[in-house]
Amino acid sequence: MFRKDETAARPGLTLAAVGVVQFLVSLDLSVVNLGLPEIASGLGFGGVDVTWVIHAYALAFGGLLLLGGKLADRHGRRRVLLGGLGLFALASLLGGFAQEQGQLIAARAAQGIGAAALAPAALAILTVSFPSGRARAQAFGVWSAMNAAGGALGVLVGGVLTEYAGWRWVMWVNVPMAVLAVALAWWGVAADRPVARHARPDVLGAVLGTAGMTALVYGIVGTDQHGWASPVTLGSLVAASVLLVAFVLVQRATTRDAVLPLALFRLRTVSGANAYNLLLGAAMASAFYFMSLYLQDVLGHGPALAGLMFLPFALGVVAGSFLAIRLGSRMPPRSLLIWGGLLTAAGFAWFGRIGADGTFLADVLGPSLVTSIGFGLCLGPVVATATVGVEERHSGVASGVLNTSRQLGASLGLAALGTAAAARAGGSTNGSIDVEALTGGYALGFNLGAVLLGVAVLVAALVLPRPTGRTTSRSTTSRSTTSRKEYHHRDRSNP
Repeated sequence: MFRKDETAARPGLTLAAVGVVQFLVSLDLSVVNLGLPEIASGLGFGGVDVTWVIHAYALAFGGLLLLGGKLADRHGRRRVLLGGLGLFALASLLGGFAQEQGQLIAARAAQGIGAAALAPAALAILTVSFPSGRARAQAFGVWSAMNAAGGALGVLVGGVLTEYAGWRWVMWVNVPMAVLAVALAWWGVAADRPVARHARPDVLGAVLGTAGMTALVYGIVGTDQHGWASPVTLGSLVAASVLLVAFVLVQRATTRDAVLPLALFRLRTVSGANAYNLLLGAAMASAFYFMSLYLQDVLGHGPALAGLMFLPFALGVVAGSFLAIRLGSRMPPRSLLIWGGLLTAAGFAWFGRIGADGTFLADVLGPSLVTSIGFGLCLGPVVATATVGVEERHSGVASGVLNTSRQLGASLGLAALGTAAAARAGGSTNGSIDVEALTGGYALGFNLGAVLLGVAVLVAALVLPRPTGRTTSRSTTSRSTTSRKEYHHRDRSNP
């Protein structure tokens, strides 16, 4: 099915390893959510403190993704992938045995550190193992299907495990998957030679970039507790702005091996695809959130049944991903991003018509399928576009940037759209939940998500370069080569 590439000794096993890794990372982003009430009860979390089980992971993951990608370039993608998987498995095992709040939060933070190493390393391995042609489209289609399946099935798995096995299994479920990924990567991914150790490491840039991203994610995810106008939120966002501006200035001036070569963003494929990815992540993260709340708070379903109702969404994303593979030889990625974004926006607009007296079949199933198929059409092409034209020595960094834009988009989307939905819902009436108001808030959130997707479509249409000539793998490779030459010519300050 896939052509053998000189950078991968066993392409089939390489793709399987990367697929399991991406499924694992996506699963862990959502598998814990439905277990939060049980976790709060089991370990004595009070009020909103239990949200730190989510935030600890998000902070470590979002703050360290750029550094994780750079480490993969400097020290070898396979080595960093295996190290990240080992840490992730150990943290999951210890987290399941946690007896105190601090132990679980520390385990979740360690999971985030491991994920920040293995996610960009895995994507970089996929990028260099399948550099062009139909094999590349197929590989990224499989990757996107595993990515989406993990995110959607995480809700189902988390609900079932919480209800029937206990919350500790939402941590332990990661261990066998991580062990499988280690075995596949050990035998299937060829050992690679570090390609970016010719200059001294940019320690100052690493510190500024990590601190800035951590402060930014902290400011955003903390809005559910502090609000956008609180001193904590504003202070975090101001600190993040100062640190990130300093980070950019250091990257422009450094003669060391920069953490983030700014010449990457001169490629329209990289800048456009990451902007698209940020907006897509913002919309889709909020969709999972609002859909989960609507199924439970409005329709009254339990965690396990609500998780089961996400299954059509997961299947739709898988179907859309494989449809993107079939269309990839006939349509350029830019066209798939436009049509996929429009279809996903239509699904969101359909979701925006939910009612307080709705049902799963009438209000959820149809828009779930439309949204998920459109999302599946977008996933593979956006990743393939964001890494096209990037030299192998910066493949880890480019993968880290792409994962960062997705994580930032998800955090921003949940915070901003969640705030708008809560303001529209307006709280409770005489101590009881106003279901009509809740439904109106969720509907507003879905409609705002449709707007974000409309902006993403405009980005794809106006920023991404138009294909020249017929859409074939050869023309795509030619454009990649041209872009890479321009990028290499301009990347003078970071040898």
